[in-house]
Amino acid sequence: MEESLIKRLEAAVTKLEGISISGGGGGGAILSRGGDFSSGDNVAASDPSILAYEHLISQCVGRILTAAEKIGGPVLDVTKIVAEAFAAQKDLLVRIKQTQKPDMAGLAGFLKPLNDVTMKADVMTQGKRNDYFNHLKAASDSLSALAWIAFTGKDCGMSMPIAHVEESWQMAEFYSNKVLVEYRNKDANHVEWAKALKELYLPGLRDYVKSHYALGPVWNASGKPVSAPAKGPPGAPAPPRAPLFSSESLKPSSSSNQKQGMSAVFQQLSSGSVTSGLKKVTDDMKTKNRADRSGAVSAIEKETRSTKPAVSKTGPPKMELQMGRKWAVENQIGRKDLVISECDSKQSVYVFGCKDSVLQIQGKVNNITIDKCTKMGVVFTDVVAAFEIVNCSNVEVQCQGSAPTVSVDNTTGCQLYLNKDSLQTAITTAKSSEINVMVPGASPDGDWVEHALPQQYNHLFTEGKFETTPVSHSGA
Repeated sequence: MEESLIKRLEAAVTKLEGISISGGGGGGAILSRGGDFSSGDNVAASDPSILAYEHLISQCVGRILTAAEKIGGPVLDVTKIVAEAFAAQKDLLVRIKQTQKPDMAGLAGFLKPLNDVTMKADVMTQGKRNDYFNHLKAASDSLSALAWIAFTGKDCGMSMPIAHVEESWQMAEFYSNKVLVEYRNKDANHVEWAKALKELYLPGLRDYVKSHYALGPVWNASGKPVSAPAKGPPGAPAPPRAPLFSSESLKPSSSSNQKQGMSAVFQQLSSGSVTSGLKKVTDDMKTKNRADRSGAVSAIEKETRSTKPAVSKTGPPKMELQMGRKWAVENQIGRKDLVISECDSKQSVYVFGCKDSVLQIQGKVNNITIDKCTKMGVVFTDVVAAFEIVNCSNVEVQCQGSAPTVSVDNTTGCQLYLNKDSLQTAITTAKSSEINVMVPGASPDGDWVEHALPQQYNHLFTEGKFETTPVSHSGA
């Protein structure tokens, strides 16, 4: 029985290696089992943690690959990268058992093969969006869960491995749910793909980490040291990276250069050096004296003026904690990686003037308000008081915990996702339209069920008072 299981796992890994190699790039080198460690195969055949990981690849990764093959196109391409990333992590787990624990610089070089694979998925989400953007984004964001392997202790700045896997999936689930909603009545293959992706991480990877690496990877104290990464010439800066294991920092804009430039302009104006080269306008050059020009504005000029794009006047992007009580997230445009992780139940979150961005709030806060935002997505855990949506357009909100009240005011287009713990939420709407609420299905594996909140009402004067009822529509 045991020999049969091992043969099945070996066949599954071989299949994944073939898929990665056929995809091109550096996948073949990453998936070469054992690398420079000649005993890698022996470890994989005997260590329970490696066998369990191969079983995870065979069952869960194999399932999502099967669904992706039925869809094809970019979905299959990004799914191959997911399979390649899991195979790369398996290779690292084998090497960890034969390697001494490195310092931070050595760890970054050690994890580079995995980081290189995850970056290939991130590249697929860049540029012009296609019809499968939600698939690509869900798969790309989900790979951040594999960073649990970089956990080195409580002081390393990461959550514990189990919590990291769960938190990383939350952002990916935002896009995975979009796939489920879009294709639930259109194509069962896409629904199966989204469900398989989720089960790869929850419970798949989470339960694996919980069983074998709850406190992080276990290095071999008597193993080989990690070879230092190649260094450039003295004084040369390190090449820029957008790694899986770091976050992008926001750089505030400075106006010192602008002030210096304007001062120089005024100085040149006062000295006459700017105007000295200008030609003098004579009477015959003036518009009112030119025979070829009249006071009438042509239709072409009108169209040109009317079609000139308007420039929105917004302030600089901001994301900061003010006075220790209020998180201000303002004027963020095209940012999909906004995260507030250090928060408590006494703080509030105010989101203003953001467009085409996604904000994740990890932890319980007192109140959340979204004001004058367009195409904004917010994923939050728990709210003590209320979640308010004001003066917005096309927003999506996902509650992963509980929220006593959700208020929607003067908003057009709002998609609200509630989980099983927030079904008792009181939803208040005013001067709003296209409000849809998604709730979980009756069974754990069931599809999301969409409910449209009414926006039209009948007011009937009966027995001395008005009775208001929602308008119901029926048709053949």
